Amino acid sequence: MALIRRAAAGDQSALTALYDGTNRLVFGLVLRILGDHATAEEVLLDVYTQVWRQAASYDGARGTPATWLFTIARTRAIDRLRSGRLGDERRRPIEAAENEPSRLANPEESSLDAERRALVRSALGSLAPEQRRVIELAYFGGLSHSEIAARTGQPLGTVKTRVRLGMSKLSELLRPLAERQAAGSGGQPR
Repeated sequence: MALIRRAAAGDQSALTALYDGTNRLVFGLVLRILGDHATAEEVLLDVYTQVWRQAASYDGARGTPATWLFTIARTRAIDRLRSGRLGDERRRPIEAAENEPSRLANPEESSLDAERRALVRSALGSLAPEQRRVIELAYFGGLSHSEIAARTGQPLGTVKTRVRLGMSKLSELLRPLAERQAAGSGGQPR
Protein backbone atom coordinates (compact mmCIF):
# COMPACT_ATOMS: atom_id res chain seq x y z
CA MET A 1 0.00 0.00 0.00
CA ALA A 2 2.95 2.30 0.69
CA LEU A 3 4.08 2.10 -2.94
CA ILE A 4 0.63 3.12 -4.17
CA ARG A 5 0.53 6.06 -1.74
CA ARG A 6 3.97 7.17 -2.90
CA ALA A 7 2.94 6.81 -6.56
CA ALA A 8 -0.17 8.89 -5.83
CA ALA A 9 2.15 11.59 -4.49
CA GLY A 10 4.05 11.56 -7.80
CA ASP A 11 6.98 9.32 -6.79
CA GLN A 12 8.02 7.60 -10.03
CA SER A 13 10.41 5.28 -8.21
CA ALA A 14 7.42 3.87 -6.30
CA LEU A 15 5.67 3.05 -9.57
CA THR A 16 8.90 1.45 -10.81
CA ALA A 17 9.13 -0.67 -7.67
CA LEU A 18 5.48 -1.67 -7.96
CA TYR A 19 5.99 -2.59 -11.61
CA ASP A 20 9.15 -4.58 -10.86
CA GLY A 21 7.42 -6.52 -8.11
CA THR A 22 4.19 -7.29 -9.93
CA ASN A 23 4.57 -7.08 -13.70
CA ARG A 24 5.17 -10.77 -14.32
CA LEU A 25 2.02 -11.85 -12.48
CA VAL A 26 -0.04 -9.09 -14.09
CA PHE A 27 1.35 -9.99 -17.52
CA GLY A 28 0.49 -13.66 -16.94
CA LEU A 29 -3.11 -12.76 -16.16
CA VAL A 30 -3.42 -10.47 -19.18
CA LEU A 31 -1.78 -13.02 -21.49
CA ARG A 32 -4.07 -15.76 -20.25
CA ILE A 33 -7.11 -13.62 -21.06
CA LEU A 34 -5.90 -12.32 -24.43
CA GLY A 35 -3.83 -15.24 -25.71
CA ASP A 36 -1.63 -12.86 -27.70
CA HIS A 37 1.82 -11.87 -26.43
CA ALA A 38 2.15 -8.54 -28.24
CA THR A 39 -1.32 -7.37 -27.25
CA ALA A 40 -0.74 -8.48 -23.67
CA GLU A 41 2.42 -6.33 -23.57
CA GLU A 42 0.43 -3.31 -24.77
CA VAL A 43 -2.28 -3.90 -22.19
CA LEU A 44 0.38 -4.30 -19.48
CA LEU A 45 1.61 -0.79 -20.25
CA ASP A 46 -1.97 0.48 -20.19
CA VAL A 47 -2.46 -1.10 -16.76
CA TYR A 48 0.52 0.64 -15.17
CA THR A 49 -0.37 3.93 -16.86
CA GLN A 50 -3.80 3.67 -15.28
CA VAL A 51 -2.25 2.77 -11.92
CA TRP A 52 -0.09 5.91 -12.14
CA ARG A 53 -3.07 8.11 -13.02
CA GLN A 54 -5.45 6.58 -10.47
CA ALA A 55 -3.16 5.74 -7.55
CA ALA A 56 -4.80 8.45 -5.46
CA SER A 57 -8.18 6.75 -5.89
CA TYR A 58 -6.98 3.45 -4.36
CA ASP A 59 -9.09 2.59 -1.31
CA GLY A 60 -7.49 0.01 0.98
CA ALA A 61 -10.85 -0.70 2.59
CA ARG A 62 -12.08 -2.18 -0.69
CA GLY A 63 -9.23 -4.67 -1.10
CA THR A 64 -5.51 -5.28 -1.12
CA PRO A 65 -3.21 -3.45 -3.53
CA ALA A 66 -2.80 -6.71 -5.47
CA THR A 67 -6.57 -7.10 -5.82
CA TRP A 68 -6.85 -3.51 -7.06
CA LEU A 69 -4.02 -4.03 -9.55
CA PHE A 70 -5.37 -7.36 -10.84
CA THR A 71 -8.85 -5.86 -11.21
CA ILE A 72 -7.43 -3.08 -13.37
CA ALA A 73 -5.45 -5.61 -15.41
CA ARG A 74 -8.40 -7.93 -15.89
CA THR A 75 -10.70 -5.07 -16.88
CA ARG A 76 -8.18 -3.67 -19.36
CA ALA A 77 -7.61 -7.11 -20.92
CA ILE A 78 -11.30 -7.85 -21.24
CA ASP A 79 -11.92 -4.40 -22.72
CA ARG A 80 -9.24 -5.09 -25.33
CA LEU A 81 -10.65 -8.54 -26.01
CA ARG A 82 -14.17 -7.21 -26.46
CA SER A 83 -13.06 -4.26 -28.57
CA GLY A 84 -12.12 -6.61 -31.38
CA ARG A 85 -8.75 -4.95 -31.87
CA LEU A 86 -7.05 -8.23 -31.07
CA GLY A 87 -8.35 -9.79 -34.27
CA ASP A 88 -6.97 -6.93 -36.37
CA GLU A 89 -3.53 -7.31 -34.85
CA ARG A 90 -3.46 -11.03 -35.58
CA ARG A 91 -4.02 -10.33 -39.27
CA ARG A 92 -0.76 -8.39 -39.66
CA PRO A 93 1.47 -9.71 -42.44
CA ILE A 94 4.14 -12.20 -41.37
CA GLU A 95 6.82 -9.90 -42.81
CA ALA A 96 6.09 -7.43 -40.00
CA ALA A 97 7.50 -9.95 -37.53
CA GLU A 98 11.07 -9.67 -38.80
CA ASN A 99 11.45 -6.25 -37.16
CA GLU A 100 9.94 -7.37 -33.83
CA PRO A 101 12.40 -7.65 -30.93
CA SER A 102 12.79 -10.99 -29.20
CA ARG A 103 10.40 -11.51 -26.31
CA LEU A 104 12.25 -14.44 -24.80
CA ALA A 105 13.04 -14.08 -21.13
CA ASN A 106 16.48 -14.82 -19.77
CA PRO A 107 16.90 -18.18 -17.99
CA GLU A 108 16.59 -16.68 -14.50
CA GLU A 109 13.33 -14.91 -15.38
CA SER A 110 12.02 -18.05 -17.05
CA SER A 111 12.75 -20.09 -13.95
CA LEU A 112 11.07 -17.53 -11.65
CA ASP A 113 8.07 -17.32 -13.95
CA ALA A 114 7.76 -21.12 -14.02
CA GLU A 115 7.89 -21.21 -10.22
CA ARG A 116 5.19 -18.53 -9.95
CA ARG A 117 2.97 -20.30 -12.48
CA ALA A 118 3.36 -23.57 -10.56
CA LEU A 119 2.40 -21.84 -7.30
CA VAL A 120 -0.65 -20.20 -8.86
CA ARG A 121 -1.71 -23.49 -10.50
CA SER A 122 -1.29 -25.27 -7.18
CA ALA A 123 -3.35 -22.61 -5.39
CA LEU A 124 -6.09 -22.86 -8.03
CA GLY A 125 -5.96 -26.64 -7.75
CA SER A 126 -6.56 -26.47 -4.02
CA LEU A 127 -9.88 -24.68 -4.47
CA ALA A 128 -13.15 -26.54 -4.47
CA PRO A 129 -14.01 -27.41 -8.10
CA GLU A 130 -17.08 -25.14 -8.13
CA GLN A 131 -14.99 -22.19 -6.89
CA ARG A 132 -12.19 -22.86 -9.36
CA ARG A 133 -14.64 -23.05 -12.28
CA VAL A 134 -16.31 -19.69 -11.57
CA ILE A 135 -12.95 -17.99 -10.96
CA GLU A 136 -11.55 -19.33 -14.22
CA LEU A 137 -14.65 -18.20 -16.10
CA ALA A 138 -14.49 -14.75 -14.49
CA TYR A 139 -10.80 -13.98 -14.54
CA PHE A 140 -9.53 -15.94 -17.48
CA GLY A 141 -12.69 -16.18 -19.56
CA GLY A 142 -13.66 -12.56 -19.08
CA LEU A 143 -17.25 -13.37 -18.11
CA SER A 144 -19.31 -11.24 -15.76
CA HIS A 145 -21.02 -12.83 -12.76
CA SER A 146 -24.34 -12.73 -14.65
CA GLU A 147 -22.78 -14.43 -17.68
CA ILE A 148 -21.30 -17.14 -15.46
CA ALA A 149 -24.68 -17.70 -13.81
CA ALA A 150 -26.31 -18.07 -17.23
CA ARG A 151 -23.59 -20.38 -18.55
CA THR A 152 -23.50 -22.65 -15.49
CA GLY A 153 -27.20 -22.51 -14.62
CA GLN A 154 -26.38 -21.37 -11.08
CA PRO A 155 -28.12 -18.56 -9.19
CA LEU A 156 -26.28 -15.22 -9.41
CA GLY A 157 -25.85 -15.08 -5.63
CA THR A 158 -24.20 -18.51 -5.64
CA VAL A 159 -21.77 -17.43 -8.34
CA LYS A 160 -20.85 -14.26 -6.45
CA THR A 161 -20.34 -16.18 -3.21
CA ARG A 162 -18.15 -18.80 -4.89
CA VAL A 163 -16.01 -16.14 -6.55
CA ARG A 164 -15.63 -14.21 -3.28
CA LEU A 165 -14.76 -17.32 -1.22
CA GLY A 166 -12.40 -18.64 -3.88
CA MET A 167 -10.60 -15.31 -4.23
CA SER A 168 -10.28 -15.05 -0.47
CA LYS A 169 -8.66 -18.48 -0.32
CA LEU A 170 -6.38 -17.69 -3.27
CA SER A 171 -5.30 -14.46 -1.61
CA GLU A 172 -4.45 -16.38 1.53
CA LEU A 173 -2.58 -19.10 -0.37
CA LEU A 174 -0.63 -16.65 -2.54
CA ARG A 175 0.20 -14.14 0.21
CA PRO A 176 3.70 -15.65 0.75
CA LEU A 177 4.43 -15.23 -2.96
CA ALA A 178 3.33 -11.58 -2.90
CA GLU A 179 5.34 -10.93 0.27
CA ARG A 180 8.42 -12.60 -1.23
CA GLN A 181 8.09 -10.45 -4.36
CA ALA A 182 7.65 -7.28 -2.33
CA ALA A 183 10.69 -8.19 -0.20
CA GLY A 184 12.68 -9.06 -3.32
CA SER A 185 12.14 -5.62 -4.81
CA GLY A 186 12.97 -4.03 -1.45
CA GLY A 187 10.93 -1.04 -2.51
CA GLN A 188 13.73 -0.11 -4.91
CA PRO A 189 13.88 -0.50 -8.69
CA ARG A 190 15.83 -3.52 -9.83
